[in-house]
Amino acid sequence: MKLLEGKVALITGAARGIGKAIAIKFANEGAHVAFTDLNYDDNMKATEDELNSLGIKAKGYASNAASFEDSEKLIENVTSDFEKIDILVNNAGITRDNLLMRMQESDWDIVMTVNLKSVFNLTKAVQRVMMKQRYGSIINMSSVVGVEGNAGQSNYSASKAGMIGFTKSIAQELGSRNIRCNAIAPGFIETEMTHQLKEDVRDAWIKTIPLRRSGKPEDVADVVTFLASDLSSYVTGQVINVCGGMST
Repeated sequence: MKLLEGKVALITGAARGIGKAIAIKFANEGAHVAFTDLNYDDNMKATEDELNSLGIKAKGYASNAASFEDSEKLIENVTSDFEKIDILVNNAGITRDNLLMRMQESDWDIVMTVNLKSVFNLTKAVQRVMMKQRYGSIINMSSVVGVEGNAGQSNYSASKAGMIGFTKSIAQELGSRNIRCNAIAPGFIETEMTHQLKEDVRDAWIKTIPLRRSGKPEDVADVVTFLASDLSSYVTGQVINVCGGMST
């Protein structure tokens, strides 16, 4: 039997990158997948078609995770279309990197809103569904810089550190209803974001990683799948670093 057979997962920001890798992994393990991006475009349609070709039900939704109203409507729509939600992966996120002395207030505000408030929005909206089911797994995509910090990313680091505190609190609030909440802290993962770095910067960063390589989105997806499945039924309130040893 597949690890997620018959379960329904909702993944935000999953039309590309790590989110898409998680969606594909979930589908291969038998889960039906609802996923979001800001707009329903050709990229989302292609991801939707690819997931449906794997023999499960998949549907993409245009939704802004930073909007509480959008998040409530999304949960209503997914519950109507799929009848339940067993797994929520809060993956939507952005960066607006700069040293604090050069950072604009708007750069701080948008990163905190998209990265952290979105987790509040979706978790608050989905908890009613999961409490009624008396089952659920919530997985929040933090970052190794939320654990260690990083110069030039004070806004991003703060949003991801806040996510960790939120995760631990929700694990305590919802544990009695058999709802688990954990966080993943990826390190240097090969995505569109990291591909924008200069080669010498990438090489220097990789030299600091004990495994001496960057991670792949699939490396993160494997750990998320573990937390989504019943293999982790006694794991909650934890932060798992997927970083090749960058953070210990």
